[in-house]
Amino acid sequence: MARPKGTKNIETPERMWELFCNYRDELRANPILIVEQRKGTVVLGKKGESVDPIIELPTRRPLTMEGFQNYLDDQEIISDVTDYFENKGERYVDYVRICQRIKRTIRQDQIEGGMAGIYNPSITQRLNNLVEKTENRNIEQPLFPDVPKDDGNQ
Repeated sequence: MARPKGTKNIETPERMWELFCNYRDELRANPILIVEQRKGTVVLGKKGESVDPIIELPTRRPLTMEGFQNYLDDQEIISDVTDYFENKGERYVDYVRICQRIKRTIRQDQIEGGMAGIYNPSITQRLNNLVEKTENRNIEQPLFPDVPKDDGNQ
């Protein structure tokens, strides 16, 4: 059923924050399982048999804007929240603060997760424009600095 003109899919900024918190809680409750080979010595069971060398390590899922949008779409709330975050046509002024907070929360999660080694630090840096910039300068140096220049008078 179509919404009446002028109504919003996400009725209030408080509802937007509530939906974001639900998204965050769902990610925390459903970690990614990384499959790895058990490290270290071979572990033997009670009867002396070896234990499966393959283990699953639960790893925290990172918060992302794409993930939040997909969550909202999966919940059949809205398929694209860009208008809210860009305050399209000044229709979403009341949402500006909460949208900024959502962006900051996502960025904080990615940066802290990258720094702690939970997420790939290199990807985290690129996603958040944290790549260290270095200046490369080419300084021309003579090949043989002790040899006097030929000025053509010899």
